[in-house]
Amino acid sequence: MKKIFHTYAVYNQWQNEKMLSYCDGLTDQERKKDLGAFFKSIHGTLNHILLSDRAWMGRFKNEPVQVGYMSQGLFEDYEDLKKERAKTDQAIIHWVETLTEETLRKDFTYTSAVDTITRTLPYWSCALHFFNHQTHHRGQITTLMKQLGLDPGIMDIPWTPGLAIIKGE
Repeated sequence: MKKIFHTYAVYNQWQNEKMLSYCDGLTDQERKKDLGAFFKSIHGTLNHILLSDRAWMGRFKNEPVQVGYMSQGLFEDYEDLKKERAKTDQAIIHWVETLTEETLRKDFTYTSAVDTITRTLPYWSCALHFFNHQTHHRGQITTLMKQLGLDPGIMDIPWTPGLAIIKGE
């Protein structure tokens, strides 16, 4: 099961780097334009993904992160957002490297920042949600990019650079 999460972590990093490279070609005004998405803009959605990732990483590492509300903007400056995204992706890869099969089979208890309900679920299901959540919102960003005339290209796991290496581990 750990290999699956390692694949997701590498895929996540690749997709974030790829998406941000496309966003580099947009003006700040285009990135922050309200296009009717749940988090309004590309920038707002990027901020939400980063905030959620940090909240979950805090839970997983038992280093809780205070989250006021899930649509709050962490970084107004795009360059700061990019730097923090890269740091967070490295932290995610490191976290996955520390996972054990035993940990993934344990129960995991957390309190939601959305509805304040405390839940106990299998650790693996929370880790799966963590990566699925990122993919969900990157899908929203690709729609916003298309509205601005950008083609984000192939975003599927089989095209992840290095996937053949992961398979052979």
